Amino acid sequence: MSLVVTDTQSDERVEFTADGDVTLYVCGLTVSDDPHLGHARLWFHADVLHRWLAYLGYDVRHVENVTDVNEKITARVGERDEWTAERDVAETFTASTFEAMRGLNLLRAEVYPRVTEHVPEIIDLVETLIGKGYAYESNGSVYFDVTRFDDYGTLSNQDPAELEAQGDPAERSEKRNPADFALWKSGGVSEAAAREHAKHDHCGATPSGERWDSPWGEGRPGWHVECSAMSTTHLGDTLDVHMGGRDLVFPHHENEIAQSTAATGREFARHWLHVGLLEMEGEKMSSSIGNYWTVPDALDELGVDVVRTFYAGAAYRSEQALTEDTIAEAEERWDRLSRTYDRAVGALDAVDARSKAEDETLRGAVETARADFEAAMNDDLNLREATAALLTLTDAVNRHVDGGTPHDYRGLRDAVTAFEELGGDVLGLGFDVRDGGDVELAGELVELVLDVREAEREAGNYDRADQLRDALREVGVEIEDGPDGASYRFE
Repeated sequence: MSLVVTDTQSDERVEFTADGDVTLYVCGLTVSDDPHLGHARLWFHADVLHRWLAYLGYDVRHVENVTDVNEKITARVGERDEWTAERDVAETFTASTFEAMRGLNLLRAEVYPRVTEHVPEIIDLVETLIGKGYAYESNGSVYFDVTRFDDYGTLSNQDPAELEAQGDPAERSEKRNPADFALWKSGGVSEAAAREHAKHDHCGATPSGERWDSPWGEGRPGWHVECSAMSTTHLGDTLDVHMGGRDLVFPHHENEIAQSTAATGREFARHWLHVGLLEMEGEKMSSSIGNYWTVPDALDELGVDVVRTFYAGAAYRSEQALTEDTIAEAEERWDRLSRTYDRAVGALDAVDARSKAEDETLRGAVETARADFEAAMNDDLNLREATAALLTLTDAVNRHVDGGTPHDYRGLRDAVTAFEELGGDVLGLGFDVRDGGDVELAGELVELVLDVREAEREAGNYDRADQLRDALREVGVEIEDGPDGASYRFE
């Protein structure tokens, strides 16, 4: 079965196609604040798409931009003593964004281009659009004429004639049509724009942001043109996949299509995939609303594997609710998966695992889990069903381990490999980091605790000995006292 995805532009399920390497562009974060779980939902689904395409045998060229020029960034200048310019704010939150990405166990992109690095390419693109008659200069600013692009509105399914005005109200007198959008903005950030986006009142003059020289005078790039310049610079004129949040369909992605296609004469993206929003307390998670959970705080409280299992609980294209119930479900699912994996590794490495033992039920369960997982992933990245396939495998593994000895070495090895390849390599869960060295070290530590426990018992400190036994049980180590001393096993 080939990979099928839901394409936003056609509004249909289509078979995924690519010529050779897959070029994947992800609309990244405007670095005006610390990233929260709403931002990370897009990162997770882009990461899983990258991982699944690699599993299918594609070489993936993944690029995700950093928007480090924006009114929201400029509005925060002066909030801290060290934030004396737009670049200072942007670098602070770019660093926190990269730290959050690493904490979430995301595969690294090929490159993370920043707007400030690509101003020459942006100016070249704007000049091309003017030269081809798609854009015009007005009072030092440059606007894209939406009436010149016949397919404008196809991504968002809108009629250009019925569109409301785009951009700052102050721009409207400069534009030929209300729906025209800015490619280059004359001057800096206006005081009104900076104040509108300010999160806190702070002293000092309102900053105007960075400005660059251009053929039309000193100014700043428009928001939409930035992504077109960065994506085509690093991935070429036509992308295989363009991903972003659903809230970017219009105007951002609609405008990207218009200006990119007009400039190159080629299709801009073969597949448009949009990730639904994360909701908290019944509303879209948003820094401006205040109903958000930062990525570092969530990782500290839940751990990366629970966070990733949570995201895997809903389709990428749908909205997802962050609630106590959905978090609890993710915790329970990850607990089942991780404990079963550890039991399988322990049984596999034990002397009771034999080369001639055969459990056809276990081996069949591994094959079924793989087939079901792959079918779910090819079915528009159905992560919930893919996770369910792994959970079904946990039942088979636990029945085998509980069924007595000898254990089927090959069956357990195949089960462990399935957890590591499907759950680890594809879903990005922590199966692949539990190597034999970790198991050996854990065993040595348990033996040390048992020695201390035995010493406490010999000294008559039975309450203390019971506390040590209970502490081991809480971390998944079951103790059994026998005539020859205590033995243990990992649950």
